[in-house]
This record gives sequence, structure tokens and C-alpha cells, in this order.
Amino acid sequence: MKRKHFIIFILYVLILVIFNNIFLTNFTKTNSYFLHQEFVNEEEVTPQKLFDKTWRIIGREYYEPEMNHQNWYRWKNRYQGKIQTEEDAKVAIDTMIASLDEPYTKFMGKKDYEELTTSISSKIYGIGVNIYSNAGKTEIFNVMPGTPADYAMLKQGDIIIAVDNKDIAGMNVSDVASLVRGPENSIVELTILRGNKKINKKIKRKEIKIKSVKSSILDNHIGYIKIVSFMSGTTPNEFMEALNNVQNTDSLIIDLRGNTGGLLDNAVFIADRFIDKGTIVDIIYRNGYKKTIKAQNDVSLADKPIVVLVNGTSASASEILSGALKDSKIATLVGNKTFGKGLVQKVVPLPNQSGLNVTIARYLTPNGTDINKLGIKPDVEVGSDIDFLSDNKKDIQLEKAKEILNGK
Repeated sequence: MKRKHFIIFILYVLILVIFNNIFLTNFTKTNSYFLHQEFVNEEEVTPQKLFDKTWRIIGREYYEPEMNHQNWYRWKNRYQGKIQTEEDAKVAIDTMIASLDEPYTKFMGKKDYEELTTSISSKIYGIGVNIYSNAGKTEIFNVMPGTPADYAMLKQGDIIIAVDNKDIAGMNVSDVASLVRGPENSIVELTILRGNKKINKKIKRKEIKIKSVKSSILDNHIGYIKIVSFMSGTTPNEFMEALNNVQNTDSLIIDLRGNTGGLLDNAVFIADRFIDKGTIVDIIYRNGYKKTIKAQNDVSLADKPIVVLVNGTSASASEILSGALKDSKIATLVGNKTFGKGLVQKVVPLPNQSGLNVTIARYLTPNGTDINKLGIKPDVEVGSDIDFLSDNKKDIQLEKAKEILNGK
């Protein structure tokens, strides 16, 4: 496999397994989110009214009032009285959003919006596997320990060929995921191919508890905290638990590699544990209005040397945290240049249980740096983006982090 294609494949797997922080999902772009207070809008409206409401919200909230140098009213006029079905509304909204030429604003139908809210609430009912498309086949990438899939002895590399006796050939990963998920304690039957052997497994669905933060102690004296995602509402509590687990160490590694983002508030909360005064991030809204988010925590936990590991898939909320710790000279960044996503989205529930992810602002690091499309250059560049994925290679980025901390 050519290197370029391999990196694209690995990035897809990273986003599949890590960003959404849910088992069984499809590709979703990286984001820092503000959440609208209302989570799901149960109101049912006509497709035309759904389009009109989406048009108004984007026109009012989008971070660039120039709307990509166009007259935004032309879209309302273009589709007035022409939208009859839900599919009409989706096509019209997607076409309208495409005119902004910006990858993060997007409309989410009921299914996509449900997946987003599920990942935030961390309430997932299924069997506990990660899947991806491999050469057109739905393959199990990972089996989570202690889940129904684990007890049913599913294995990495198993190929799912049917769900409840329904042939899934040609289906995308998201559709397969929808078939596997279901109510708690209900039964799903999978037909899998393991080598040349076909196996049927009946598995009872359970709530899958997914942790977004992991911790351990390295070499008996270095605390290690891996933040898998900032997407979950439980991330702050998990991070504080992880800090408690490594409190007796003399240095700390925070690993943000592969973390493609999530909730802005989560990144700010964690940065505030280490920064006792000064700016964490500047948010620049429509028409240039700037909101400076400053540290509020009087007690800083930055009483020991800290290294933050980053790479090309560390994005959005990961860049807010790493940028804040770097600019405040609290941590040394090690690894590769980050992704470069300096925009903030707001999730707005729409009628018909749909939603809108609209870009409402850009952000600057404490030093006033705009990292969008540029990324953050680490203090020490070492290794490659995919080194930490391989079981057969030494993690030279992690080893460099330990070397730096041992020197301090």
C-alpha cells in the first residue's frame, strides 16, 4: 500500500475508533463544539419549514457575515415553495451549505444527529466492537474488553457477513452499525467469517461504558494520561480521576495523539487545572467580537514537569489544550505538527429530530496565534504520525517524552 493511501486509511480508522468515542460509527469530521441547551427538538415541521429554519440559523450564526462573498437571501428565494419531501430539504440544505466552501458546517439528519448526541451522552447500547470497511468487507477492528462481544469470543479480524440473517454485502459501516445496535438486553445474531469458517453468534446487547481518559505509571515514576477524546460529557471527571491515579509521580505525560477533538468546555476545563492565571483561549466571533477565556482555578496542578504528545491527528480541542499549555510554558510539546483546525462549531437541534453543526467562531492560542490550516509545531519534533499505532515498532515519541522528563 502506498504511504499516502496508508496514512489516509489510518486517519480514517483513528476517526472511526477515537473521535466519535462510540463503537460502530462512520467517518465524522473533527470539531470543537458548543452545545445548545436543548438536546433534541421533537417538533415536527414540513420539509420547507425545516429548510427555512436552517437558512435563518446559518445566516444569523455563521462566523463570517460575508457568507463566502455571496448574498445569502438568494438561497431562500431559490427554494421557496419547491421543497416537498425530507430528501428535498436535505439536498437543498446540503447544496446551500456547500456554497460556504467550509468543511465543518453541516446538516445532520435524524440518524446522524442521534449518533452525535449518543457520543456526547456516552450512553451506548450494543455489543462493544469497532468496525471498519476493509476491501469492501465489514471487519472487526477491535473488541472491547469486558463487553458482550468479548464474552462471545469475537476477535479482531472477524468479518461480519450478516446481521440477524440479513446479508450486509455492499452496506456501509454506518448502516451495519445501526443493525448491530439496539435496545438493552435484546439479542442480535451475527454471522461472521473467521478464515474459511462461518460462525453464528447470538449476543445480548448491553450498555457499553466507554472511557475517554486512560492512565498508568511508566517506569515507576512518570504519570501517563491518554485523553482519547474530548467528546464525552464525562471527560472532566475521568481526567480528574486519572490525575489522582498518578498523583505520586514526579512528572507527567499527557498523550493527545489521535485525539481529533470534541467539546470546547472539556479542553478549557483541563487547561484550567494547570494554568492558574492568564488566557486559555481567545474566541473570535462574527463581526470580530472577541471573548477571552481566562484561567479561573486558583490552584495550579503544574507542579511537575509535563510533556504533551501530539501528532497530525491531534486536532481542535486537542489543539486548544496543547496550545494553551505550550504558550503558557507549562508543558513541552513532543511529536509532530498538529492538524490545524482553529474553528469552533455550535450544535443546534432542529425540528424533526435533526441538527445543525454551524461554525460560529475561530480561536487563537494565548499568544494570539491562528492555527487554522497551519497546526501547532511541537517543541521537539520526532517520529511519524503512525508510529504510535504499530505494535511492532518502538514508540519513539513516547520514549523521547520520557527522556526529556528524566532529564528534568
